Amino acid sequence: MAQTILLFRINRDKYAVIQNVCRTLGIRIIDVARKDYSQKLGTLAQIQGFAREAKKYDGPEFPAEMLIFSEMNSDQVDAFLAEYKKAGVESIALKAVITGNNIFWTAEKTQKELLREHLFMSNIYKKQYVICTKILHYFC
Repeated sequence: MAQTILLFRINRDKYAVIQNVCRTLGIRIIDVARKDYSQKLGTLAQIQGFAREAKKYDGPEFPAEMLIFSEMNSDQVDAFLAEYKKAGVESIALKAVITGNNIFWTAEKTQKELLREHLFMSNIYKKQYVICTKILHYFC
């Protein structure tokens, strides 16, 4: 299987950067259409053994951009992210690697889960920042 990145709701500027980085690194990109958000990640990444389901997604557009990495190890993902960062464009918050567990999730379920995790982690960091600021004020 080829290294692949699934793209969801990526704006034009970021898409161009991703396209250039992927061309350089030999990574295939698949721009997932909204109508396919009800398909499993395995299907969208064109992994053998996954068949397209008849249902089409008719829900709202995803609220955030998302990247899903398929057939890529951590070094390959890191290389992509490093090159993307060098381009100086805004990062994409929702990212995941296809695993033996989430390969069966739909794009919609994956988006919801990643968004939930992102919001949870963002809230934790905000709370930690507030606590650290209070500690610094106490000692200074």
